[in-house]
Parts: sequence; C-alpha cells; structure tokens
Amino acid sequence: MTSTTTSQQELFRFLEDRFACAQACTECARACALRASLVDPDGTENQELVRRRGIMCAEVCDATCRVLSEQNQVDESAIRAQLEWCRQVCLESAHVFDGHPGAEESARACRDCARACGEFLATLR
Repeated sequence: MTSTTTSQQELFRFLEDRFACAQACTECARACALRASLVDPDGTENQELVRRRGIMCAEVCDATCRVLSEQNQVDESAIRAQLEWCRQVCLESAHVFDGHPGAEESARACRDCARACGEFLATLR
C-alpha cells in the first residue's frame, strides 16, 4: 500500500510540475512577445537584439507549452530536450533583458520559466 501511495504522490508531483512549467512558459511567452512589440524596429542594435530575443523566447516558450500539453504523444527524451532548450533560451533572454531599461518583468518571467523547466526536468531524471 505504501508503494501505491508513493507512486500516486510522484504522479501528482509530476503533473503539478508539468502544469507549473507550462504555466511559466505561457507567462514568459506573453511577457517576451510584449517586450518585443514595445521595441522600436528601427532602434539601436541593442534594441534590435532585445526585439529578436523577445520573439525567439516567446516562440520557444510557446512550443514548449505545446509539447507539455501533448498527453503521452511525445517521448520523454524529446520533452527533456525541449525543456533544456527552453531553459537555456530563457536564461539567455533574461541576460539580454537585464541590460534594457523597462524589461525587468520580461527578465523575471524568463528566470521563472527557466526555474520551472529545471524543476520539471528534475522529475524526469
């Protein structure tokens, strides 16, 4: 009976982490898309980097959320690869946003998403 309870707890933790990760990815995608839309397309090279990074991060987070919403149609190694890619892109994006005034919320969303991806990755190992 203990093993059933333990396996149920592990399943609940897995599902909670998966949901939290998907939710963080959605929030990050929204924040990064918003950040990209606020940057002047004819701005400086640094502004262009922020705009491109925001678009890329939003797309990666959106794709990760879609992978996480697929019920058992994606194998675990593909999920791991997607989570690691998302985590890395989010960390790189947060670093770029750190140097841009007004992008603090986007940087925070990126770091939250990277942390959620890392926590979910830990449940897969």
